[in-house]
Amino acid sequence: MGNMLTSSFFNRKTETVARELLGKYLVRDIHGVKTNYVITETEAYIGPHDLACHASKGRTARTEVMYGKPGRMYIYFVYGMHYMLNIVTEEVGYPAAVLIRGIEGASGPGRLTKKLHIAKNLHGMTLSKKSGLWIEEGAYVSDKDILRTPRIGIEYAGDVWKNKKLRFVLKKK
Repeated sequence: MGNMLTSSFFNRKTETVARELLGKYLVRDIHGVKTNYVITETEAYIGPHDLACHASKGRTARTEVMYGKPGRMYIYFVYGMHYMLNIVTEEVGYPAAVLIRGIEGASGPGRLTKKLHIAKNLHGMTLSKKSGLWIEEGAYVSDKDILRTPRIGIEYAGDVWKNKKLRFVLKKK
């Protein structure tokens, strides 16, 4: 493991951040017990024009955090049972984020948040040791080791957006 990623890592194009998060470590500290897992799957949600992005419906209380500082957590509840962990990207005022879809040992965003005890109490917090959740440098991942596909579960976003290859998956070796 390496250095903790700072807001400057996240203050870049969302698609780039989503791709480069593969191979990094998602670190969780609960009462002094640290666990870390390699990030294996992400999806990019690239602003108000992206019909799959929550910000496409406008600025709301729910999406307010997406307009803030890069590196903050956007956490929401879906299907009455799962929390989703997203990391805000790009400059302040531009609502974009990366959904962390999978880590080693937890395939799927709902399983990931259950495994790491991630819930609404972290919403709006910055990835940091203080919050108990952060991301650290990992191994470099080559493009040949990444599968790009359309995002999952966004049929409502129309043909253009549902077919964009904004999901990044670390290939199994």
